[in-house]
Amino acid sequence: MSLTEKSGPLPSAVMGDAVLDTLVPSFPAGAIDELRSQVHGPVYAAGDDGMAAEVATWNVAIQHTPAVAVGATCAEDVSAAVTWAVAHDLHVAVQATGHGPVRNAAGSLMITTRRMQGTSVDPERRVARVEAGVKWKKVLEAAADHGLAGLCGSTSDVGVVGYTLGGGMGSLGRRFGFAADHVQAVELVTADGRLRRLSADSEPELFWAVRGGKGNFGIVTAMEIDLVPVGSLYAGGIFFTGDDAPALLHRFRQWAPTLPEEVGTSIAVMRMPPMEELPPPLRGQTVVHLRYAYSGTDHAEAEKLLSPMKILGTIVMGYVGPIRTDEMDSIHMDPVDPMPAWEKGMLLTDLPEEAVDALLEAAGPQVDIPLFMTEIRLMGGALARQPRVPNAVPGRSGAFAVEVVGPGIPELAQVVPMVGKGVLGTLAPWKAPETMINFLGEVSGPEEVAAAYLPETIERLRAVKSQVDPAGVFSFGHAF
Repeated sequence: MSLTEKSGPLPSAVMGDAVLDTLVPSFPAGAIDELRSQVHGPVYAAGDDGMAAEVATWNVAIQHTPAVAVGATCAEDVSAAVTWAVAHDLHVAVQATGHGPVRNAAGSLMITTRRMQGTSVDPERRVARVEAGVKWKKVLEAAADHGLAGLCGSTSDVGVVGYTLGGGMGSLGRRFGFAADHVQAVELVTADGRLRRLSADSEPELFWAVRGGKGNFGIVTAMEIDLVPVGSLYAGGIFFTGDDAPALLHRFRQWAPTLPEEVGTSIAVMRMPPMEELPPPLRGQTVVHLRYAYSGTDHAEAEKLLSPMKILGTIVMGYVGPIRTDEMDSIHMDPVDPMPAWEKGMLLTDLPEEAVDALLEAAGPQVDIPLFMTEIRLMGGALARQPRVPNAVPGRSGAFAVEVVGPGIPELAQVVPMVGKGVLGTLAPWKAPETMINFLGEVSGPEEVAAAYLPETIERLRAVKSQVDPAGVFSFGHAF
């Protein structure tokens, strides 16, 4: 069977996992042993003990059933595995932490990179070099002692590489831009098995495409990123009662755009499960969570800027004050333990009164819907500007980002997507022409991914794709 014939199994939204599981090819005798002899890390074939653990995801709503899995320990392992996969007519998938799976990588050769943990920080150059499996937590901790920070997102538990390739918008984004804007160099294995080093001066067109094009062009084995001079923050999160949602969301839409670029903020309606692990004031409650991060040095000014929101409702619990940059997880308080989740997002060009009213009607605390979170994040500032070395990151036209998250469990497999897409649909009149790739969540296919970019951007990206991966070896995840 040729690669062209195997252009990729249909998304799991179209084909059930039971059907996808049948797309496991057979190999000539000795082929798997040959692969084992070529790599340092473990190799598993379908049915082997250890395969399920090797390809396990953080978002357990997606379970991978590859034909072969390779636990890469170095760039040479990645190169050898890609070369072997192409020789045996297999598509290639990659996973580091398992936070962002889009669909089952059934029948693929999956390369897991979590063993690639090399990390170094050069405080003089303000640059970190990270290998493919490194999580943001490791970078933040290494940088904080030097008064530096990395541009991580709402949690430091995700991988640096996957997050950055999709753009990467975090609490420091309005001041410094997307994480992808601060990539100095990328080490990438392409479909021909070559390990390439990309930068502004070396293969600049592929360097442009990789930063924003997610995993379409190969497997990143290492990345050099800027660290920014932020030693501490005035930051945290405050929980208000659900009854305060209308007043808070309407104030937020007026207040947030007046903030300086040193402030990153978002607000979310949260439906908290009745779990004993949660603090009693939140357990089983619908609350409003205000997230706030000020990266300037004047903490009195930070508190003054925040005060119009703090005085507006009944505070259930929370803290905003001085924190280290390696304590940024306290801002969003994202879950750490693996869980099944369905998520989807969009960008807005504006957030007028009518948009907030529409959102409250669809997802306010008075509505009984199966969503964990409906969030609005402020964009603008450096997020709206191209960096010194431009890249393919979509989303600079957005003034606000909206994301919905619900339980990704079989019992609600039809209901949650319908409700989540319905909530986002109420905001269609204010939809921006782009979507951030990391916020796409579940996708119906390549055309939905392509629609996240401006037409001229996707045309250019596809031209690069046709040059470095004409057979579509890398066709899982957010492929276009």
